[in-house]
This record gives sequence, structure tokens and C-alpha cells, in this order.
Amino acid sequence: MDVFSRTFLPAAAETGLAAQTVTRHMPIFRRCVGSGDAPVLVTRCSRPEHPVSADYLLLLTHRRLVVTRQTRLLHRLQLHLNTELRELSNVTWSPDPRLHAVELAATAIDGVRERFLIRTANPKQVWQLDELLHHAFRTRLRSPRERIVATIGEATTARPTGLRAATVG
Repeated sequence: MDVFSRTFLPAAAETGLAAQTVTRHMPIFRRCVGSGDAPVLVTRCSRPEHPVSADYLLLLTHRRLVVTRQTRLLHRLQLHLNTELRELSNVTWSPDPRLHAVELAATAIDGVRERFLIRTANPKQVWQLDELLHHAFRTRLRSPRERIVATIGEATTARPTGLRAATVG
């Protein structure tokens, strides 16, 4: 049994998800996440801008964020978001212990701003979720400078060091 399989169900049980719901979404998550990547968080969430359109299930691992969507009418499962954490930019979250919720927002690589509302059972879980998100996004992500692959139009004026002009005689 691989790391994902061993840790997925216990991570889902921590948030009180029904086993039937989790096993229904598992094939989609399995296709998106590698066998060596352990889930950090598996929870229900909603979209603040579309509160009644569908049910969402969020999976956060050490490397990826995957969100599935289940339509209300026909109960069809769809992949909503599948991205590596390092490909997300402008990641923010707002814990609100009065509402027992945390709003998570991030800009995907295609420029779409995604927002999710994660509800918790009590205020203590709000702060645990805040700490978990801090650990996942602030301590594990590379700086934006490390993500630059190439810049077009920049001229380099510096000469490579250690090379000398050779004279041919």
C-alpha cells in the first residue's frame, strides 16, 4: 500500500467526512496525486460566489491542491482544480472564528482567481486550519524569483568569469 492510500482515509476522517463521499471522490484524486504524496487536508468546501451550485471536496497535499465538484442535480463528479502548489500565486486565507470558517483564495497558473470557503465545527479548528495552511503555503513554497524560467528581452552585459581570450599565433 502506497503513502497516498495509507493516509487519505485518516485525513478525511479527521474532518468528519462520510466514507461513502470520500470513496466516491477517491478515483479522481488518485489520478491527480502521486502515490508518494501524503494528504495534509481533505475537506468539504464551497465557493463564496456560487454558494448553492455544487458540492466541492478539497484535497491539499504537500505538493498539490485538487478540488472536485459534484453537481447537485445529477450528482456527477468533475475535476474543478488540479495544480501544484508552486504554480499558485497570491495565495491568501482569512480565518474567521465567529463564522467557524476559513476563506482560501489563490490565483491559478491560467490567471483565474479561485476562492473556497472551508467551514469547521468550532473556533479551535479554524486556528488549526490556519496553522496548517501557513505551513503548506508559507514554509514550503519557493520564492517567486525561483520560479522564473526565462526572461525575454533582457540583455546580459556581464562576461562569463573564468574565461580568457585566446591568442592564436
